[in-house]
Amino acid sequence: MVVDPEQFPFSVPAVRALGVLDLTARVTFFVGENGSGKSTLLEGIAAAARLPTVGSSEVDRDDTLAAQRQLSRALRLTWSHRTHTGFYLRAEDFFGFTKSLSRMRDQFRQRLAEIDVEYEGRSDLAKALARGPMVTSLNDMERRYGIDLDANSHGQSFLKLFQSRFVPGGLHLLDEPEAPLSPQSQLALLAMLMDMVSDGAQFVIATHSPILLAFPGARIYSFDSVPPVETPYADLDHVALTRDFLANPERFLRRLGNGG
Repeated sequence: MVVDPEQFPFSVPAVRALGVLDLTARVTFFVGENGSGKSTLLEGIAAAARLPTVGSSEVDRDDTLAAQRQLSRALRLTWSHRTHTGFYLRAEDFFGFTKSLSRMRDQFRQRLAEIDVEYEGRSDLAKALARGPMVTSLNDMERRYGIDLDANSHGQSFLKLFQSRFVPGGLHLLDEPEAPLSPQSQLALLAMLMDMVSDGAQFVIATHSPILLAFPGARIYSFDSVPPVETPYADLDHVALTRDFLANPERFLRRLGNGG
């Protein structure tokens, strides 16, 4: 297809210069500074693969992703094994999804209360038949996502949601999943990824997290280079900066206090 190199997302240097990316590893990471194009490409892959989202809108219906859908039409995905299972998850969609679940739970409970009033004085059987669909839906939601995601921390809720939607053998695209997670929860996510990979799942993850990037055997592409290049974990700027800061935070803070 003909593209305008001056129009987003083709105006992003890493996207415009994109060549062949080998995504055959069970876990592939996209890493780079904000605006480097890693999330944009991930959105384009999600649209091209026609993956469902975990969130408030679908990739093919979200007006804010029109440019990414244009990018998807310029991408050519080659599959060794075509899968239609899995999902695409942005950190911001997670919060919208938990709010949606909360609204649905409240609606189910409200309808059950209304049925109790409407069927007052009628037989227990009639009331049970009327309540049945609502009770089944509510129980299924609570079995899958927990009794109340809002009662947990954001990190706990995210991990529960992620685990509940995981599909063995599926393709899962995650955009900055570390956003709601503490370092300890990021380690928990790493452990979950290891279990899921053993069940045949595949992941492509855009992240800033040195913890997640340490996944054993992962392929890492740095979008700070144009075009993106495969980069060893130890050579990543994110890792080097974090390591240097933790080794001597006072030195960094003094430099910041002196205006750099």
